[in-house]
Amino acid sequence: MIEYTEKIRAVAKKLLEEGTVDVFIGYRKGSVPMMNEPLLIRDPAKVDLLHWDSNCGLNLSNYLPRRTERIGILATGCNSRNIVTHIIENQIKREQLYIVGVPCTGMIDHRAVKRAVGQKEILGVTEKDGSFTVKGKDFEETFKKTDYLQTNCAVCRHRNPVEYDELVADPVEELEGVDPYKDVKKIEGMSPDEKTGFFQRLIARCIRCYACRNACPLCYCPTCFVDESRPQWVGKSNDPTDTMTFHFLRAYHCAGRCTDCGACERVCPMGISMRQFTKKLNKDTEELFSWEAGLSLEQRPPLDVYLPDDYNDFIK
Repeated sequence: MIEYTEKIRAVAKKLLEEGTVDVFIGYRKGSVPMMNEPLLIRDPAKVDLLHWDSNCGLNLSNYLPRRTERIGILATGCNSRNIVTHIIENQIKREQLYIVGVPCTGMIDHRAVKRAVGQKEILGVTEKDGSFTVKGKDFEETFKKTDYLQTNCAVCRHRNPVEYDELVADPVEELEGVDPYKDVKKIEGMSPDEKTGFFQRLIARCIRCYACRNACPLCYCPTCFVDESRPQWVGKSNDPTDTMTFHFLRAYHCAGRCTDCGACERVCPMGISMRQFTKKLNKDTEELFSWEAGLSLEQRPPLDVYLPDDYNDFIK
């Protein structure tokens, strides 16, 4: 995907010079290898700062809610679905946006790469033809990209943008025959006590830094429930019950809205696989309502279409 960079720069420059947008949102190389950063550009002379490769894992739609200017924005499959969700939830207007679609073959799991090189310091990374090379002080190793994809990318069924004004390349082939809920089904087969133990172990390392919340494009409430003091829903300490409450309630707030973009896991400093909370809800909404978030501007989310005459035979 590294070849997209020049096209992205050209599109951004044209949009800014012609006044089509006031700001363009993309990525630049990060100060740490394999950790590219979001970038907002208003000056067309600075488009050379824009960069694209398989380390652009943060969700740019996180920067859209309540903005008032005209915006150009890069959008992969999951990013575009979150943009659709923001439009449906009245956080941004479609006419404000010029969406530059980016067909995506997945993002590299930087933690898996670090494990593969024995936790040595990576000083540089280059990508070419489905592989990437990492370099350090005393080593250089090349890996096949498909062996080191983020776990959400390995099972992604929507690699191409669902909403866009322009594509930077031809659509890529969508994955077929993958089961995105294989790990969820394994947990569903556990006993109640086993499930309790699984989630307790999962969040045992959580330090309540809220990086997952801050990176999530769905967490745009003016005041998060964890910051409420009247009433105080969740304690401020690292008490395991409060920590579990935070993760479960945040997951329920994302029910029917999560696109499984993986931003929460990518930013977690403790490497917690918190998608285990949201993926169960994604599975339920797909099975019960035939719903996947952000695929259409014309359809409301299942939890947004309650009617007084809905059937209630399930209530005893």
